[in-house]
Amino acid sequence: MSNRKLMVEVCNAKNLMPKDGQGTASAYVIVDFDGQRRRTKTISRDLNPQWDEKIEFLVHDVGSMATEILELNVYNDNKKTGKRSTFLGKVKIAGSTFPQSGSEALVYYPLEKRSVFSQIKGEIGIKICYVDEEPPAAPAAEEKKPEAAETPPAETEEKPPEEKKPDEEKKAEEKPAEGEEKKEEKPPEDQKKEDAPAPEAAAAVTPPPVENAAIAQSPKPKHVEERLQLARKPSNLDSDVVSLSNHHRGSNSFDLVDRMPFLYVRVVKAKRADKDSDESTVYYAKLAIGTHSITTKEQGATKVWDQVFAFDKEGLNSTSLEVSVFDRKKKVTEDGKDEVSESCLGTVSFELPEVPKRVPPDSPLAPQWYTLEGSPENSPGTDVMLAVWLGTQADETFQEAWQSDSGGLIPETRAKVYLSPKLWYLRLTVIQTQDLQLGSGPEPRVKNPELFVKGQLGPQLFKTNRTTVGSSSTSSNPTWNEDLVFVAAEPFEPFLVITVEDASNGQTIGHAKVQVASIEKLTDDRSTLGSRWFNLVGDESRPYAGRIHVGVCLEGGYHVLDEAAHVTSDVRPTAKQLSKPPIGLLEVGIRGATNLLPVKTRDGTRGTTDSYVVAKYGPKWVRTRTILDRFNPRWNEQYTWDVYDPCTVLTIGVFDNGRYRIGEGDNKPSKDVRLGKLRVRLSTLDTNRVYMGSYSLIVLLPNGAKKMGEIEIAVRFSCSSWISLIQAYSTPMLPRMHYVRPLGPIQQDMLRHNAMKIVTARLARSEPALGQEVVQFMLDSDTHTWSMRRSKSNWFRLVNGLSKAATLARWLDSICTWAHPPTTVLVHVLLLAIVLCPHLILPTICLYAFLIVALRYRYRMRVPVTMDPRLSQVDSVGPDELDEEFDGFPSSRSPDQIRIRYDRLRALAGRAQTLLGDVAAQGERLEALCNWRDPRATGIFVVVCLLASLMFYIVPFKAFLLGWGFFYMRHPRFRGDMPSLPINFFRRLPPLSDQIL
Repeated sequence: MSNRKLMVEVCNAKNLMPKDGQGTASAYVIVDFDGQRRRTKTISRDLNPQWDEKIEFLVHDVGSMATEILELNVYNDNKKTGKRSTFLGKVKIAGSTFPQSGSEALVYYPLEKRSVFSQIKGEIGIKICYVDEEPPAAPAAEEKKPEAAETPPAETEEKPPEEKKPDEEKKAEEKPAEGEEKKEEKPPEDQKKEDAPAPEAAAAVTPPPVENAAIAQSPKPKHVEERLQLARKPSNLDSDVVSLSNHHRGSNSFDLVDRMPFLYVRVVKAKRADKDSDESTVYYAKLAIGTHSITTKEQGATKVWDQVFAFDKEGLNSTSLEVSVFDRKKKVTEDGKDEVSESCLGTVSFELPEVPKRVPPDSPLAPQWYTLEGSPENSPGTDVMLAVWLGTQADETFQEAWQSDSGGLIPETRAKVYLSPKLWYLRLTVIQTQDLQLGSGPEPRVKNPELFVKGQLGPQLFKTNRTTVGSSSTSSNPTWNEDLVFVAAEPFEPFLVITVEDASNGQTIGHAKVQVASIEKLTDDRSTLGSRWFNLVGDESRPYAGRIHVGVCLEGGYHVLDEAAHVTSDVRPTAKQLSKPPIGLLEVGIRGATNLLPVKTRDGTRGTTDSYVVAKYGPKWVRTRTILDRFNPRWNEQYTWDVYDPCTVLTIGVFDNGRYRIGEGDNKPSKDVRLGKLRVRLSTLDTNRVYMGSYSLIVLLPNGAKKMGEIEIAVRFSCSSWISLIQAYSTPMLPRMHYVRPLGPIQQDMLRHNAMKIVTARLARSEPALGQEVVQFMLDSDTHTWSMRRSKSNWFRLVNGLSKAATLARWLDSICTWAHPPTTVLVHVLLLAIVLCPHLILPTICLYAFLIVALRYRYRMRVPVTMDPRLSQVDSVGPDELDEEFDGFPSSRSPDQIRIRYDRLRALAGRAQTLLGDVAAQGERLEALCNWRDPRATGIFVVVCLLASLMFYIVPFKAFLLGWGFFYMRHPRFRGDMPSLPINFFRRLPPLSDQIL
């Protein structure tokens, strides 16, 4: 077995927090991993220290490396002043993100706080990788020594001899500091790490077997161990593969769904002393339970089937199971015809009440030999090896078994897990071209050609702006310095094609191909993008058409959006080393559906539905098995996802399977019909609580909204660390590159559309395929198209938000009109208290906000709201508006319909135009106060300002504020019916609307 070492290079830090009282800091780094600790040298009085130290760690258990945490703590060394070291920040990196040697890169991690009172800033640059080494040959006597004896104690490996502190300095560091330094964290020399034991304890532990080595070598507190158990699987795509392939891995995986009883029959093989058997004889077994029967695959003389059958116990109409073995012989008669004879070799029966039960994690039931009864006379006896037991869907053989409720072994009806392809942004920077061979082709040369560069990656095509080539030396070598951004998916397209074209005559000057697999991968904006020259290849007559200078890289610091931003389920960057460890676990139990409507006919007259569920969160898609011909299907399947950000959305859709009948005489592929969709935002869920309920399935059709039934699900969001969960609310929503080098809104929307196409095409090529209509429905690919219904919904959302301000205005009006005199008197008292004691304003506002929000806690939502038909305006939209929403682009409707829709859109835009004009007029009136457009109005304003300055100089501001408040809330008997003087004056100011044609 090879030894694995973790190589950590602590490079440098930037912009650290000054901690020595003189505007600088003397920083050093403590690195902890798997019970081992290392320390770098101290860089004196430098806020941007440069260490460039390489540190090695021994990985005790390769299998559990993904669950370990590499922690780096940065401290300010205060040993010269006799004080203890002060905390400068920390970084925690999950072991699942460690790259292999050769793919490491310099990554800058922002320093994190350890406590609320820590004042931290800056970032640290680290290179991490692991190396697998073959162990040296050792004598047999040494191989028997325990691992703890071979590994020197961690205390001796922790620091070099010259960096060990004297006992006096250690005692001085252990003394608690006075004043504000009590808030700082203890240095690593004085405190015991919560996720690693002391060096002496780590050396004293005797290593257990390999599967428990990580636990024994690094004992952890209970809450830390629970957190690591949530992250026991590797993160990113690797974690999805592990959690997906083992989603039926034990009894604990099915606590959100009901146990469904299944009768399992495992038919292994048969044996028979048959001397007359030849190659033309085939054998098969037949299982019969009442009206249910199924046969195994046919085998030759080996008679080995090894198939498992799962019968839904609730759908059985008999209490007896019969297993029979048949042989089929084919003979050629004298006249040349094939004669087929079939005979039963015997039957064995089982009474279902006597069948044993088996629940994982019990070991599988061992098959046994049974002698068949009723064999033909004068024929040798036949024995069959099989096992029969009662289990549930938690049985590990369920996924590969023939299932009675999903049509058997049809691939299109099986439960599957899909992974979205890993997406990258490919940035092509077009810099310059030189030595272009213009006019050498059959086309006549244009005097001042307009050139542009076109980049193509698969079906994606982007162009630069046009530039004119002149006679001067600078313009003869055109320069663009433009970026073209593509979406690249692993496995990558083979080539990125760069073409230089002349827009004036449509002629292609030349092209170059760049291998995508050889393009450099960048993780942040600090890495230098290398540029290269490529020769342009023309046609056959021009093997050399010039050269082009470009820079190409794969951006790993971005998150490639493949779904709408407001319902995104993953915000992690593409580069694996930038991903943080998960903060929790999402568990979803898809229990069943009720009252589904028929969407197709079977046998010409009978309506039916073959339904399945698709759930998406992050790059992981799950698809349940298809329950055939049931309006109240029960799936009872449970799945899990790692959660990296709580402000993400889980999407669940229900569909009718229209693909599984391909191959039964109908080779035309049919689309799956959508039955409804719901979304669950994780931030609205309480942690460690199970939400179980039924939700309506509403689908929007061209003739209106229709309720297709209800789906019953159970959701639980588990999180063992409240600190990590709360800290997630203070971090940016997207990775750092989205803010330091942002993409434009139009460009982002175009890239998202391209990413959707790539994900749809890749999942459609899976086996079995996840249909294009299914992926587009789950990703909301039509959110960018015009919809009158969505426009109404957004308008009423805006009105609902502004209604809170309108409610406040109505309340103030009721105070001024003395609608409720006691309330008005209390407001007068409050105004008096605020004016006389202004230092109570902010405390009073915060106290009122606390009381109001705290009292509304009892009215919070008990059940997560998924899809709201009322908010979606599905009942207030007309048939023509729905038909417009479902119409493609460009429109396929008649000219008369398009004219009616255009007139309706013009009327709506006219109202919006009037509203915009009114808002602009108010701003122009404010500007007219100062630009002397109306000299009399501006003169009045200037005089009023002069008198006001004199009045405010004489009258105290508190007296003015108190007098204005009492005047504003005066009794109605002292009020007039006409608008006030300031309002009349403001409305008379001139806007610019009279200057518009």
